[in-house]
Amino acid sequence: MYPGPADPDLGVFVATLERELAHRGHEIERAVLDRREGGRRRYLGLAARTFTLARRFRPDVVYAHFLVPTGLVGAFASRAPLVVTAHGQDVRNIGAIPGVGAATRYVVRRAAAVVAVSDWLRRELEARVPEAAGKIEVVDSGVDLERFAIRDPVDARRELGWEPEGTVFLCLGALSERKNVLRLARAFERRGEGTLAFVGDGELRDALEGRKGIRLVGRVRHDDVPTWIAACDVLCQPSLLEPFGLATLEAMAAGRSVVSTRIGGPPEFVTEGAGVLVDPEDEDALFEALDRAAAFPPPNLAAREAAAAHGVKRQAARVDEILERAARGRRA
Repeated sequence: MYPGPADPDLGVFVATLERELAHRGHEIERAVLDRREGGRRRYLGLAARTFTLARRFRPDVVYAHFLVPTGLVGAFASRAPLVVTAHGQDVRNIGAIPGVGAATRYVVRRAAAVVAVSDWLRRELEARVPEAAGKIEVVDSGVDLERFAIRDPVDARRELGWEPEGTVFLCLGALSERKNVLRLARAFERRGEGTLAFVGDGELRDALEGRKGIRLVGRVRHDDVPTWIAACDVLCQPSLLEPFGLATLEAMAAGRSVVSTRIGGPPEFVTEGAGVLVDPEDEDALFEALDRAAAFPPPNLAAREAAAAHGVKRQAARVDEILERAARGRRA
């Protein structure tokens, strides 16, 4: 059984992981948030559903995504061993939100195992919660290699009814300071060629509106994300910080070259020839990275090969091992 978050991107990952664990013979009950609205009161609803399910289902293991609040809910809902995955924001909340540090330390002590989605995130968590040292397994989110298969970009653009000009760059995610979208837009404008599409929305939308060669797509259905990735030549994720970088890995699986940040998880899977890693605050380096990534031959088979090592089936097998050890009462 696991309680899970309302974040749409993470929700897709959790659903994919759930499918793979079910294929491996696990019986799963889900207590999840399916909306972002409602403020902190929605966590009371999550807690109520989790406690109700735990009494009825009597799980062998509680598997929670995010340390706090969902890991905390899981810790109190059942006496079963707890496995919890840290995804990034939950670690950044330690010390930033009153009470989260103490709650996180309790969750870490209670947990049979803690999973971090990158080695970078493991180090960050251990720095904030030293008790986590020696208890953390690094298992990244993985990528669905079937969903993000290599496709002809012309076919994908035709499906979207889109006829972009020149080299097509895509940024997938929130239009926020952390995603570094303004530096990306300025670096793209210096090239004087191609199209840059932003798929997502956020507080910086107005600052991007009306720029030459830039298209603001807005939010799209998750079923459409693979088509948007297939329609681009280069996926750009030069975030100021990216604890893992799922969109980058998905684009690599689709055979697309990438420009990604050096800060966080992407250096752990963006290999030579798959794309370009960049200092996200160096606009000159970002400008050069766009040119370098655009020069890789399409489809980028080196990127696909690198992503294959992080397929969700393989990652689910590793999570399966951790859950089984926890159920047997052994620390992962």
